[in-house]
Amino acid sequence: MQENKKALVLLNMGGARNKAELKMFLTNMFNDKNILTIKNPLIRKMIAYFIVTKRLDSAWENYEHIGNSSPINPLTEKLVEKCNEKIEEFKTYQVMRYTPPFAQDVIKQMLDDGINEIVLLPLYPQYSTTTTKSSVEDFIDYLPYTFGKNIRYIETFYKNDKFNECIINEIISNVEEPSEYNLIFSAHGLPQKIVDAGDPYEIQMNEHVKILSEKLKEKNINFKSVNLAYQSKVGPLKWLEPSLEDMLKNFKEQKVIIYPIAFIVDNSETDFELDIEYREIAHEMGINEYKVCRCVNDSDEFVEAIKDIIKN
Repeated sequence: MQENKKALVLLNMGGARNKAELKMFLTNMFNDKNILTIKNPLIRKMIAYFIVTKRLDSAWENYEHIGNSSPINPLTEKLVEKCNEKIEEFKTYQVMRYTPPFAQDVIKQMLDDGINEIVLLPLYPQYSTTTTKSSVEDFIDYLPYTFGKNIRYIETFYKNDKFNECIINEIISNVEEPSEYNLIFSAHGLPQKIVDAGDPYEIQMNEHVKILSEKLKEKNINFKSVNLAYQSKVGPLKWLEPSLEDMLKNFKEQKVIIYPIAFIVDNSETDFELDIEYREIAHEMGINEYKVCRCVNDSDEFVEAIKDIIKN
């Protein structure tokens, strides 16, 4: 009888380790039909080439501020290591969507390891066609048909109580007097047309903020205000609102704490965009104090939450 070998696969977007990988990241991302929703692949490829050529140098300047590499890679490697130590039933692997390790290579390794059952955990708490759908489809496209039905994936986990405890604990560890701070949950933005086409991301983001707000109330932790805003807008299209910049305008001469609610692992958009770029904007606006929380990353608490997520 064949031994049952289970794999837990953590899916994420990836991040550049150098300028060549940044070009790879941007090229792969803008060629993704879930990101650039253009049906003609040739036209999509031409537009992707134009965007990457135009944006590469300025995007790399951002990376230079955070040590020429995204923190997502070492942090995810540590998370995988901890999962392998603490989740004995599964062997844990990572797959990135736009930079190595890629699905096709990891699947080959898994088959060599004799894996015959897979649980995919996309590291996106809320579902979006641009993240969860894209990563899951990419993985399944490379999985041999002979693998059968021994695969499942976690669609969302923003309602998981242990995960939300991780978030609450990170937020309150950063402030002594919550009532003095305006809490902003900052989510990666999406073009409005993707939401209008049926993407549930905005609905789930609002639900998640409501869940976290209620948990704070239950613990008698009262912030001056609790808000949701969206970051990372690019291009001329209308994106989800309010933007983080517009939200910050409400808090001149006040204190602000940011939690990056759409991310599990710190990356260029937390370390550069939130912690450097928006910090400068907040300072120019006259905000008295500006704090950014870390993501749950490879914390022991989050590994315990993963156990609960894959069990339930």
